[in-house]
Amino acid sequence: MYRVITCNTNGIRAAQRKGFFEWLAAQDADVVCIQETKAQEHQLTDDAFRPKGYHCFYNDAERKGYSGTALYSKEEPSAIQTKVGWEPVDSEGRYLRADFDNHSVVSLYVPSGSSNEAAQGRKDIFMEHFYPHLEALLEEDREFILCADWNTCYQNLDIKNWRTNQKNSGFLPHERDWLDRIYKNLGYVDVFRQMTEEPDLYTWWSNRGQAWANNVGWRLDYMLVTPGLAGSATDFAIYRDERFSDHAPVTIDFVSSILK
Repeated sequence: MYRVITCNTNGIRAAQRKGFFEWLAAQDADVVCIQETKAQEHQLTDDAFRPKGYHCFYNDAERKGYSGTALYSKEEPSAIQTKVGWEPVDSEGRYLRADFDNHSVVSLYVPSGSSNEAAQGRKDIFMEHFYPHLEALLEEDREFILCADWNTCYQNLDIKNWRTNQKNSGFLPHERDWLDRIYKNLGYVDVFRQMTEEPDLYTWWSNRGQAWANNVGWRLDYMLVTPGLAGSATDFAIYRDERFSDHAPVTIDFVSSILK
């Protein structure tokens, strides 16, 4: 088994205070991808932020208290990449790639467009640039696991109130079409949906009202894999017993022989 966990912590220091790292220590993950760390690495002085048994990497946003990604791996990567050469990715610490022998794992934080039109514009620019980046990854002689807060739902199945959200960022027609092209034209696979079509499996809940209690959520956090890893996932979990963030951690187990 090769276990990968992805989680948007909405502030890694806040998640640490809520018990995230105690939970993580019991998961025996091979790779952990974190989005929205909202911290500079020099601020993470507690040993908790460098879990025992892991090589730990952080990619901070230049702006303090904003964005940022992290990646922990049991195996030491042969290379780490934190830049893609364009905004709004590089200055906001949204991309962190770790290369291993025959595969790479990416921790990715896709911009949200929900706050205003300008934010949606930045998200649209990201989508425009990231599609050819995904094309280029397919040309490399390796497989990829992209762990992300994608900030977009694909199907009605992925969002509780899909009828009333069709004009809202995260479920706009052109955003869903972007994912559709990634799946159908490039061949990337959402391994979670390969394993289950079960409804009401969400990873993000608004802090307004009783969204968490009533499971009125969105599935924003998931793993896309290159075509060679299609069908390689064997189990999944969305952890909701504790609440470390407005997002829940997602765990996917893969066939280890493919990735080692």
